[in-house]
This record gives sequence, structure tokens and C-alpha cells, in this order.
Amino acid sequence: MVAAYVMVKANTGEADRLKNAVLGIDGVRDAHIVAGDVDLIVKVRVENPAEVKTIAADGIQGIQGVEDTQTYISMD
Repeated sequence: MVAAYVMVKANTGEADRLKNAVLGIDGVRDAHIVAGDVDLIVKVRVENPAEVKTIAADGIQGIQGVEDTQTYISMD
């Protein structure tokens, strides 16, 4: 299994809606609205790194209101 964390920057006022949309994506295990440089931290758990790319690039970045993402794959 591969665990990854996707940091999501959202348009102003979109965090709640984006959280609900992200939670509907297969492979997303959890999402939290946070304070700081990003608006959401999304935990992904999938079988291989290619699935992380699909979720981040095709799933999360494809949601209207997402400004930017950064993805970190867990090393342990």
C-alpha cells in the first residue's frame, strides 16, 4: 500500500465544498480543512504510486475551485 498526502489550495470560500467533493474520490481516506499556506490536507491510500497521480492530477485538480496542489508520498 502507498500512503500520500495532497495539500490543496482552494479559491476563497470553497474549502467546505471542496472537502466534500474530495471525500467522494476513490482512494481518499480523509480530508481536513486547515489553517496556513494550504486549505485542505487530503490523505490518500492506494495500491501503487500511479494511483496517487491519478487521484491528485485527474481527481483533485479537476475539481472546480482548486487553485493548486502539492503531493507528498509517505516513505514509511
